[in-house]
Amino acid sequence: MATLKYSRQRESIKEYLNSTTEHPTADTVYLNVKQEFPNISLGTVYRNLNLLAEIGDAIKISTPNGGDRFDGRTMPHYHFCCTCCGRVMDLDIEQMDFINETAGKNFDGIIENHSMMFYGTCNDCVKKQ
Repeated sequence: MATLKYSRQRESIKEYLNSTTEHPTADTVYLNVKQEFPNISLGTVYRNLNLLAEIGDAIKISTPNGGDRFDGRTMPHYHFCCTCCGRVMDLDIEQMDFINETAGKNFDGIIENHSMMFYGTCNDCVKKQ
């Protein structure tokens, strides 16, 4: 890939992702970055989020409701999605590298990595019920 030209808007998007433990949608990122760059377009935010995910500076998380979420924490980790409120959060458990080995036994190729999403009800939703 060619060297990327520096972009203050992209840097601001990246800084926002790195400053939050939430896993924001592109719309949420847009609303936050718009405070610094009032003329930024939602399309620019989408393009830069996807670019950051492509180059490994962010993680793109697909959710069951169809809305993508983004995470600035790029080291391997798992996520939990609340089936009530749709919130996505980090699930801090040990990396399960044995899954790659197990899957590799039934696959004619090389498994290099995996991602995993857990589903259920978050504590806030449990308390509301």
